[in-house]
Amino acid sequence: MSLSAVLTAAGSSPTPTPSESPTAVTVPSLQDAQESATNAAGWVEENWSTWLAIGLRVLLILVIAAILRVVVRRAITKLIDRMNRTVQAVDGTTLGGLLVNVERRRQRSQAIGSVLRSVASFLILGTAALMVLGTFEINLAPLLASAGVAGVAIGFGARNLVTDFLSGVFMILEDQYGVGDQIDAGVASGEVIEVGLRVTKLRGDNGEIWYVRNGEVKRIGNLSQGWATAGVDVTVKASEDLDRVKATLVEVAEKMNKEEPWNEFLWSPIEVLGLDSVLIDSMVVRVSAKTMPGKSLTVERELRWRIKRAFDAADIRIVGGPTVPPEEDPALDPTAGVAAPSVYSNTASPQAAAASPLTPPTSAK
Repeated sequence: MSLSAVLTAAGSSPTPTPSESPTAVTVPSLQDAQESATNAAGWVEENWSTWLAIGLRVLLILVIAAILRVVVRRAITKLIDRMNRTVQAVDGTTLGGLLVNVERRRQRSQAIGSVLRSVASFLILGTAALMVLGTFEINLAPLLASAGVAGVAIGFGARNLVTDFLSGVFMILEDQYGVGDQIDAGVASGEVIEVGLRVTKLRGDNGEIWYVRNGEVKRIGNLSQGWATAGVDVTVKASEDLDRVKATLVEVAEKMNKEEPWNEFLWSPIEVLGLDSVLIDSMVVRVSAKTMPGKSLTVERELRWRIKRAFDAADIRIVGGPTVPPEEDPALDPTAGVAAPSVYSNTASPQAAAASPLTPPTSAK
């Protein structure tokens, strides 16, 4: 084929136009844009009332929940303050002042107020959230079922934590003990230095700090409520004159009742209760008194000190236990230095003959 034929064939083929290109993008016309805007405006015009109603309903729910939460929290705060003032004026007695000191009232009111405010906030805000979801026509049945299952699983896994928390709440509400009290919690004993909803801090007699979980406490002995008893048992010889012993004890008790600071520690006069027990060689006289909580050991130590000094002055012998008969002097026994006779001392006795060594026989020469 010649060059002219090729050029003729190329010139006879049609040239593609831009509109026939496969990658061309169709540009919407002005009429199409106007129709789309008209449809959107119509859709908005049809649904704006529904949106506005839902928005106003949600806003109303949130505003009511916020106002109700503020009102409830303030009411709880005022209730706690009133409880503190009521407890502070318990009969106007010294006992009431001892039972509710400032730190104890502060921690107790803080714990109770915190629990009540947290529960109120959880209930109000949780209810408001469910109402908002219901406003958007969301099916709450699966959500509530899932929340219930999750709550059961969490509660089962953290049952010890829940037990500690509930025990702490009831302990604080019932005012079983507080800061400054001397308690015996079974697992540990000491002075309460901090009260929490989960753990109670105790300081032991040797200065150690015990962290006691509230759920582990099965019984509590509070040694700082009411009054304590100071009791001293005085053991004397059975041959002592009871009237003289009683008169000496009464003199010690009357003198101690009038002196400071023992007259403040003693909430009742020291009494000589009489004979507590009578043995063959001794007898026990009981002395007792009611004291301020936590001061019984101090009063008992001072009372023993004074009784010992008074008995020494009155030549009354205190017996510390069962009497032991005096031992005889070995020098007075003439046979004390003589050894016991032995059968081996007689060379003719069968025992001496059996113990003597055997002599080898001599051979005849």
